[in-house]
Amino acid sequence: MPVLLVVHHTTSPALQELLQAALDGAAADGIEGVEVRVRPALGATVTDVLDADGYVLGTPVNIGYMSGALKVFFDTVYYPTLTARVGAPYGLYVHGNNDATGAIRAVESITKGMGWTPAHAPVTVTGGASRAAREAVWELAATVAATLTG
Repeated sequence: MPVLLVVHHTTSPALQELLQAALDGAAADGIEGVEVRVRPALGATVTDVLDADGYVLGTPVNIGYMSGALKVFFDTVYYPTLTARVGAPYGLYVHGNNDATGAIRAVESITKGMGWTPAHAPVTVTGGASRAAREAVWELAATVAATLTG
């Protein structure tokens, strides 16, 4: 059974709503046979990455960059898993109060180095977690999960 690893840094009610939307999307009707594992960014390990087939990443935008917690995750797993999951699908959602360009660029650079393949365009949420924002994150996670089913 393919495994979808959701790695997140959830620091606000809006990010909690987006995480829940991602989990709901990953378990959407019609997506069967995918095990979803959820790990906070500071708790995700090399083993978690090696045991997964696809990834959903969620982060706040902090001073124009991904959260320090997501950066620590990448620092921890980058070299030990560098060529282990080439071609693995992933999706990214970010939440901030304004420009998320730097955060997205940084995550895309790291995941490209790891050989991961975007299954969906990054979702940027500015301000509150509106219905449209939750639906966009739901779709992102559903797309990554569906990619794992073949």
